[in-house]
Amino acid sequence: MKMAGRGVLVVVVMLVVISGFRVEGDGSSHKYNEREHVPLYANKVGPFHNPSETYRYYDLPFCAPENVKDKREDLGEVLNGDRLVDAPYALNFRVDKQSETLCRKKLTKEEVAQLRTAVLKDYYFQMYYDDLPFWGFLGKVERENKMDPSEYKYLLFKHIHFDVLYNNDRVIEINVQTDPNQSVDITEDREVEAEFSYSVKWKETDIPFENRMEKYSKSSSMPQHLEIHWFSIINSCVTVLLLTGFLATILMRVLKNDFIKYSHDEESVDDQEETGWKYIHGDVFRYPKHKSLFSAVLGSGTQLLALAMFIFLLALVGVFYPYNRGALFTALVVIYALTSGIAGYTATSTYLQLEGTNWVRNLLLTGCLFCGPLFLTFCFLNTVAIAYSATAALPFGTILVIVLIWTLVTSPLLVLGGIAGKNSKAEFQAPCRTTKYPREIPPLPWYRGTIPQMAMAGFLPFSAIYIELYYIFASVWGHKIYTIYSILFIVFIILIIVTAFITVALTYFQLAVEDHEWWWRSVLCGGSTGVFILGYCLYYYYARSDMSGFMQTSFFFGYMACICYGFFLMLGTVGFRASLLFVRHIYRSIKCE
Repeated sequence: MKMAGRGVLVVVVMLVVISGFRVEGDGSSHKYNEREHVPLYANKVGPFHNPSETYRYYDLPFCAPENVKDKREDLGEVLNGDRLVDAPYALNFRVDKQSETLCRKKLTKEEVAQLRTAVLKDYYFQMYYDDLPFWGFLGKVERENKMDPSEYKYLLFKHIHFDVLYNNDRVIEINVQTDPNQSVDITEDREVEAEFSYSVKWKETDIPFENRMEKYSKSSSMPQHLEIHWFSIINSCVTVLLLTGFLATILMRVLKNDFIKYSHDEESVDDQEETGWKYIHGDVFRYPKHKSLFSAVLGSGTQLLALAMFIFLLALVGVFYPYNRGALFTALVVIYALTSGIAGYTATSTYLQLEGTNWVRNLLLTGCLFCGPLFLTFCFLNTVAIAYSATAALPFGTILVIVLIWTLVTSPLLVLGGIAGKNSKAEFQAPCRTTKYPREIPPLPWYRGTIPQMAMAGFLPFSAIYIELYYIFASVWGHKIYTIYSILFIVFIILIIVTAFITVALTYFQLAVEDHEWWWRSVLCGGSTGVFILGYCLYYYYARSDMSGFMQTSFFFGYMACICYGFFLMLGTVGFRASLLFVRHIYRSIKCE
């Protein structure tokens, strides 16, 4: 009851805290009088196909105001790579402009070469106007059926037109257009003089202010996309039904026959040899090797499962609306810190149930099992980002904040959870007494080995989610929007169910051939879906995306490896818990001698 109460408290705290991270334009109510200044921030520039490789807006030689002020940002925005600064354009409320000169600039040879490289790589810029995001390209490459890249013509746009929609005293929508006819040729390495300008047109609309963000989420809920999402769910449900039917007909029928045989004392020796799971009752609850690592895996996996559930809860109540800058990252950091007590409690109580002695060392291992690889990956990738001078490089102050959260919140809660687990003094519930000496495992065919069993275990859960994976990857590693969290939650629940079912089935077949070392096998089989997702990462990078370059490749595979590792721990925990319930049930149903 204490743990349940603590969980509810965490959710309430998160709802209050995260809702405070919604970014408001200069803290205003988004209401403006005519000719009043509306905040416009330039965010970043970067190659369109490399979403992680972004740079500060004024890293390129754009027209800049006299005093460039950085906008104050919260933790999530910084983690997201946002670096907002004052934009040079003045878009006062309901003030039309025909052609306002921004600046006259003489571009040096070096600046021309820099801009030409940016145009070649399809650089885009992102800005926020009254918290509404918009994008535009810097220029275009005119190929005109020319095969030789040296004959291409590189154009830099020098005029931008803004279309702004308003409703009474509120900004509703903003769109940006560039005109190839108003551009400057930057094909050659020579000094270029250019006059940069912009125009603004205000139009009234009847779209209410509350619905102004719907424009950004429409793409993911269009009918053709919804059909694919529902096909994904139907595909997953069919998988669940087939798997459930398989377990119900095969396992229950076999188990029923087994129970009938074992309930009669006069069965023959031949009958006894047909099924072997009963004859390893003295070994099936023998504690696994490396019990400290095993307990740490369960602790970390349980914490990550709780983290996923809380994130889904926040998503379903509407916290992560499109372009709520950094809210997801803030939520991940804060909730992970607050749920570390779950990891400490689960790991320590499990470790002591397995008759472990050094629970403090086990607690340290639990704290480092997921955070350790994640921290090492972050250090490497942050170094790469610093070398590239990219916005993904975290400032020292942000790193200090994360370290303080880990030191002052995560670690104390982990220790408190460990102490609570130690004081729970729960005993391992084993229906059968374990013998003194382990029974020898008979020789088994190759497909009964760990790797083939993992391949079988991971394929079905992965097949239930692979359609949805593409949309998630296109959102995280591209520029598409994903807002159908309800469908994603259903798919996640199906993933948990399929993982539990397939692990239980494989555990039964393992015990039936008198192989009693099922503890680690159930974790590895349950978590094998993480390996399949890692394989999908390779496929997505090389076949479905246009990402390139050392930095983008490092970020993609570095962070995806950490996510897949997290899935391995989480689903491995699900697989073991399901198998433990099943094994306890079947051995409780027979008379153990």
